[in-house]
Amino acid sequence: MDNDIEQGRLRREWRTMQAMVAIYCRGHGHAAVAGGGLCTECAGFLDYAARRLEKCPYGPVKPTCAKCPIHCYKPQPREFARQVMRYAGPRMMLRHPWLSLTHFTDKLRRVEHPMAARRQRRGPPPSPPAR
Repeated sequence: MDNDIEQGRLRREWRTMQAMVAIYCRGHGHAAVAGGGLCTECAGFLDYAARRLEKCPYGPVKPTCAKCPIHCYKPQPREFARQVMRYAGPRMMLRHPWLSLTHFTDKLRRVEHPMAARRQRRGPPPSPPAR
């Protein structure tokens, strides 16, 4: 399932991830080496995150990663994302207040596993034939 990360909720999630990685990279001195851009490690992580967003089974109704029942990141990138969010999260409110606010409200949304939602859309299973 390929999604367009340039629309709706996925776009906002992508912009939030870009902002957080930029804050992390600059804060840890990575960006100074790359002349103001992202270092290769952070740029590589952002590429990985973009691929994961494109493949998200939730599509445009994607929950925040912390609330998602499906963990689509491999262990090493997941740990890197955790470090980025732990560092950049508190700083986001000052640098990107609107993204922070929308990310916080998205965390309050109720999340349903995609398979449960699919079963619910299909309706109840057919009843067995009468004898």
